[in-house]
Amino acid sequence: MDPNFWHQRWESNNIAFHADEVNPALTRHFSALQAGTGGRVFLPLCGKTLDIGWLLTQGYRVAGAELSPTAIGQLFKQLAMEPSVTQLGTVCHYAGQGIDIYVGDIFQLTAEIVGPVDAVYDRAALVALPADMRRRYTAHLMEMTAKAPQLLLSFAYDQSQMEGPPFSVPLEEVQQHYAAHYAITELEQTDIPGGLKGICPAAEIVCRLSRAE
Repeated sequence: MDPNFWHQRWESNNIAFHADEVNPALTRHFSALQAGTGGRVFLPLCGKTLDIGWLLTQGYRVAGAELSPTAIGQLFKQLAMEPSVTQLGTVCHYAGQGIDIYVGDIFQLTAEIVGPVDAVYDRAALVALPADMRRRYTAHLMEMTAKAPQLLLSFAYDQSQMEGPPFSVPLEEVQQHYAAHYAITELEQTDIPGGLKGICPAAEIVCRLSRAE
């Protein structure tokens, strides 16, 4: 997907995808990942989600990747932090107390740049990417995080009724990407009241991805 699409969305404040509350699925299910006290949680394509603040208040450390510097400027303002900013090649590192956000192309990030990851929280990354990018993304995410356990939120709906993003990524596709490396548990699947964007019926799927034994 053209990066300009997301830059324009943030710069024009066309961010209906940004939730104005902490995601209830995060608060219900994150403990299932057993990230441990002070564990480091990676959020791909994180935006300025309020979920980051919740994770910090729970004692976790946060690392994230985001394309838009506008989003991350707003995130640190929201957190009442003044970040230190360092250029790391093509990626810009914003650092604060317990938090590291890498601004740029997620595919330019490496395990060496990101550092240790105890858990991944994919709230809206997989569903933000078109089909031709999702296989590359999932392979890169696993490599970058050493296959850390994941809490994954996805959507399932009739893709012919609405153009993404967010795209429809049903459980069957999640399994295609991850089943070779993780034990996948569907924690819940709930219908979205009023449908997705009020356009078509849809379900939100919450999965736990645990390292396969």
